[in-house]
Amino acid sequence: MGVLVALTWGMGLVFAKAAIAHFPPILLMSLRFTVTALAMVWFVRPPIQQMKALFLIALVSAAIQYSFTYTGLKGLDASVAGIVVQLEVPFLVLVGVIFLNERPGWKKWVGIAIAFFGVWQISGEPRISSAWGSVLLVITGAAIWAIGQAMIRKLEDIDGKTVMAWVAVMAAPQLLVMSLVFETGHVQALQSAGLVVWGAVFYLGLVMTAFGYGMWYTLLRRNPVSHVAPFLLLLPIFAVLGGVVFLGETISTQTLIGGAIVITGVAFILSAKD
Repeated sequence: MGVLVALTWGMGLVFAKAAIAHFPPILLMSLRFTVTALAMVWFVRPPIQQMKALFLIALVSAAIQYSFTYTGLKGLDASVAGIVVQLEVPFLVLVGVIFLNERPGWKKWVGIAIAFFGVWQISGEPRISSAWGSVLLVITGAAIWAIGQAMIRKLEDIDGKTVMAWVAVMAAPQLLVMSLVFETGHVQALQSAGLVVWGAVFYLGLVMTAFGYGMWYTLLRRNPVSHVAPFLLLLPIFAVLGGVVFLGETISTQTLIGGAIVITGVAFILSAKD
């Protein structure tokens, strides 16, 4: 299940990169969660007592986070975004320190430093250094994602499928409002979208979100984060391979070195014991 999560998420960045060429990124995310909500909400009961918490989780971990991450993806290759997104893991550790009173050992702090150094190494690549704003958006999205996961960890008596369904129900309109405020060209994009573009939307909504996040939330609710998070190391590998094979992206030596440093840092964090 952990491997499948990494595969669906890594390939999701590839599909999203292709679809962002047509749809504004925040609108694309609203369509994505609309598909997820329509596919899942009929099969779960409304968790009445959890609605307020789920609304806030949807706002933080979906609406705000994806607005940053996928707006940043628009200016980067999917392979590069897949590597930068790995900062979610060190941010998870930092969020645990700030909000959950966790005390990580020195090895995790070293791993955090290595991971951020790797992203700094990648950002020096000429093509990427000119898109530093996009890199910063993806980094911000990774930090917000980590906050959202800490919020999910505090939920009680609710399964992963219910979390995903109702987060999607609430995130879709939240994202639509944000798209209407910050983006333009909605009607033209919807009218001119072809089958391939809509296919990408349905992949994002059904496979990446309903299937992938349903599995992730299930894993997160049943297992310690330290047992689940190592599978995220596979995400950039799938994203890089997908970007090269399906999008024709090229990876520079500097990016490969930086990516290897990031993954090393993340692996150091995940292998360290407090």
